Amino acid sequence: MRGLLTTLLALALAACASPGERVVPAAQETSPGTLAASRSLAGAPAGEWPVARWWTGFEDPQLDALIDEALGASPTLAVAAARIRRAQALVEGAVANAGYNLEGALDVSRQRFTATGIYPPPLGGTTQTMAQLAVNFSYELDFAHRNDAVIAAAHAQAFAAGADAYAARLALASGVARAYFQLQRLFALRKVDQDELAQREQLVTLTRQRTAAGLDTRAQLARTRALPPALRAQLAQLDGAIALARNQIAALAGRGPDRGLALGPAAPRDTGAGLPATLPLDLLGRRPDLAAARWRAEAAARSVDVAQAQFMPNVNLIAFAGLSSLGLDQLLQARSAIAGAGPSVRLPLFTASGLRAALRGREAEYDLAVEQYNALLVDAVREVADQVQTRRALENEGRELKTALAAVQRAYDLTLVRYRAGLSNLLSVLDAQGALFTEQRAQADLRARALQADVALYRALGGGYRERSPNSTEHRSTQ
Repeated sequence: MRGLLTTLLALALAACASPGERVVPAAQETSPGTLAASRSLAGAPAGEWPVARWWTGFEDPQLDALIDEALGASPTLAVAAARIRRAQALVEGAVANAGYNLEGALDVSRQRFTATGIYPPPLGGTTQTMAQLAVNFSYELDFAHRNDAVIAAAHAQAFAAGADAYAARLALASGVARAYFQLQRLFALRKVDQDELAQREQLVTLTRQRTAAGLDTRAQLARTRALPPALRAQLAQLDGAIALARNQIAALAGRGPDRGLALGPAAPRDTGAGLPATLPLDLLGRRPDLAAARWRAEAAARSVDVAQAQFMPNVNLIAFAGLSSLGLDQLLQARSAIAGAGPSVRLPLFTASGLRAALRGREAEYDLAVEQYNALLVDAVREVADQVQTRRALENEGRELKTALAAVQRAYDLTLVRYRAGLSNLLSVLDAQGALFTEQRAQADLRARALQADVALYRALGGGYRERSPNSTEHRSTQ
């Protein structure tokens, strides 16, 4: 048997079809270090930043509860979890197919034998029951490591599915956070309008008193009376926008509109937990979308190996043992025993063109996966650089706005004192008041933009993603 196997293997190898030369050079993955834009991110490792629950850095219990609800009830994450289970099943199937196969079989059939065939009478011309009870064994001698490549490709797809699930989790969490900070912006603008309305109403009272004392005219009084109704209309418009924002957040959290009614203004906060001193390039490797693209390229590479292995012979060892008889009454007798063993060899003799076409297709899929990864990497570097620059610009804008707000506040206070003392006119008060509330609205807008920029940066840097097995506790707990 050993000599037979050796001879068969030698003949099989000699008869193998050739895969030929690759049509185009294989695509190469781009390294983050080769991108000029990434130099602004270079530095020492940032450790565990951002953390997986990055939103807790905003220190807002309302936001924490909303995101936890969204992550627990989202159909999108349920779909991602199902894809992970499907990928894991493919891994288990690939592993099972790579081992030996042992199965039991019972076949019973009622058959009429021809009287003019190879079986003479008394069997020929009769109808008999054929029965066979056997155990069949097979084992593939995987000289080309075809099964190893199939298993590796399945594992890579499973890791890609796990990374996709985290990317969906990150997109949902960041979407809830952005919508929440937009709602807080509307609350802040409403507070500014309410303050302005209160001061406008006080100004109406003061102008009425000055008009009665002959210090102002009725035209000036009419002008001050026209301001509060306009502000009330603006408040009504903001209330409508707040209601819509609450509905959106409730939907993102997987709840009905009533959930949004419980959301109220939070304590003002300018930014999240803050950036580390440096942002190293390895943070880009923690992006789940990049990790998924990299694993898909790995799966495509292993699929190329599988296609190349098809040019090699397929050698299996097969064996069987059991019982076979003509008629069920004799099936379990010792003389009905059967057994056999031997090799099974399949050679790709006249299928070379089809195999080469399949190989070229797998090579093209690999090139596509690599170039998609490269394009995603370039976009990721740009996105991170954009968010870092945006954050720095907002910090500078915030410092200048704080100085401007303090100045207009002092100017308004002085103008109001002078107006009450009869040393200033109504127009000066209105101008100072308008400048003050314009700066306060700008500050509310800036705070919301800064918080949303932090959310965008957390997402651009992966939101705390760490590459783990797709069936790990973390993946299961976040879906």
